[in-house]
Parts: sequence; structure tokens; C-alpha cells
Amino acid sequence: MAKVAFIGLGVMGFPMAGHLKVKGGHEVKVYNRTTAKAEEWVKKFGGSHGLTPAEAAEGADFIFTCVGNDDDLRSVTTGEHGVIAAMKPGAILIDNTTASAEVARELAQATAAKGCGFIDAPVSGGQAGAENGVLTVMCGGEPEVFEKAKPVIDSYARMVGLMGPAGAGQLTKMVNQICIAGLVQGLAEGVHFGKKAGLDIEKVVEVISKGAAGSWQMENRHKTMNQGKYDFGFAVDWMRKDLDIVLTEARRNGANLPVTALVDQFYGEVQKLGGNRWDTSSLLARLETK
Repeated sequence: MAKVAFIGLGVMGFPMAGHLKVKGGHEVKVYNRTTAKAEEWVKKFGGSHGLTPAEAAEGADFIFTCVGNDDDLRSVTTGEHGVIAAMKPGAILIDNTTASAEVARELAQATAAKGCGFIDAPVSGGQAGAENGVLTVMCGGEPEVFEKAKPVIDSYARMVGLMGPAGAGQLTKMVNQICIAGLVQGLAEGVHFGKKAGLDIEKVVEVISKGAAGSWQMENRHKTMNQGKYDFGFAVDWMRKDLDIVLTEARRNGANLPVTALVDQFYGEVQKLGGNRWDTSSLLARLETK
């Protein structure tokens, strides 16, 4: 059993911290910007909560962060009352935020200066994956630090892989989002075309999902898309945040991402329809308003 801190109890962090406590059997102290959420977590899972990130992290062997963006991450790590100032030598900071590779490298340097370790560990699998403890975790960092951290991360994951040095986890998550963006747009167009052609979408998907067109998105989203329901999974606002990170990195490294850039624009149109909190399959809604 390790002493663990978890910073950020959103739709992902809340259940992930719970798995660390219940499945992992670790001693967990949490922090959330809204104290009521931290109190709710303690009532459900036990453990304790701190009033600042630093207070939660004090004495911890492993500190997890899962917040909104680069600025939020800097606030809870290197800002006033951030966790890094409170980390003991040898402690490991594991960041589950989907953020830039740049901030991951910054945190790797900041923790190293304290004699501590760092792993950037963005996740894939959505809210359901977090609640069921079956996330895919893409890690960047030093191999020896990763080996210490992996058994703890396993509490909420079904797949944990080291992709390279600090920042490699975030870069891998960018590849993940690039692939999802294209898949969802293709599925939206396929469903839209099939409906316009008068086909039974359920029958169509039953057949084509067993062939080369099959995907997780097709299996898990075609029914709700066909019904015009978009309240399942990853929100459009979050996807646009992720795609902004992707496109910023692409401008830096010279990658050519025409489809990703176009789908990002399409999500902007979904937002104008009021779909900020709809899930990513709502690309179909945009087509059906044309």
C-alpha cells in the first residue's frame, strides 16, 4: 500500500481516485478546487482531503493530477500551494491531464530538480472507462520511474504503456485524438448517407461492422447517433481543447493534418448549434441541419 494524493475530481478523476483507494488499497488524500466535491469523494470512498494541492501531496509517495488544461496543471503543480513544492525526495508525480508535450517536459524538469520523478500519463476510454477502471494510459518518462508507477496506475487501467521520454505520452494521446476525429466524421457521413438512401441503419451496421469498416465508434455510437441522442461520452468542448493541442503541436513539428483541421472546424459548427456538451458523435447533427 502506498500513500497517494489525487488532485482533480472531475468526471474522470473522481472514479480514478476511487479505484486507487478501493481496488489498489492505497491510502488516498484528494484535493479538488470545489471542496464540496472532495467531501463527496471522501464520503463515498473514505480517505481524506486537503485544502490545497500542496497539503494533499505532503508526504505522498505518488501524486496524481487530472485537471483541465496546461494552465490548470501549472496552477496545481508549480503555482502557489502547488504539489511540487510539497513533494518529498523520491516521490513521483503522475499527470493524467490531456495537455501539451511542452508542459510535460516542464514538469519533468521541475520534479527532477526536487529529486523526484514524473510521468505524463494521459488516458483514453472516456467516463465509462474511468468508472469501470479500464482506461488505456499512454506514458512518457524514465523507464525506472515508470516501473515504480505502473503498479499504482494499474488500479484504474487495462493497458499501461511507456511510449518514450517525458512528453511522449501526450504526443501519443494526440495521435489517438487524430484517429478518433477522422473515424467519427466518417461514421457520421456513413450514417447520414445511409439514412438519405433509405437504408435500415441497424442492418447496415450489423453487416459492415464485421468487416474492414468496423470500429469502436461504430459499435458503441451508431445506435445513439441514429436516434439523434448525443449525451454519451466525451464532450465537444473537450474534444476541441484536445484538437487545439494537436494542431498547435503539428504547426511546431511540421505535420500535415488536413482532415483533423477540417473536423475541428466541424466541431466548431456543432458548438454553434448549442452542442458544446454533446458527445463527439454529434458531428452527425451538423450534417442533418444542412
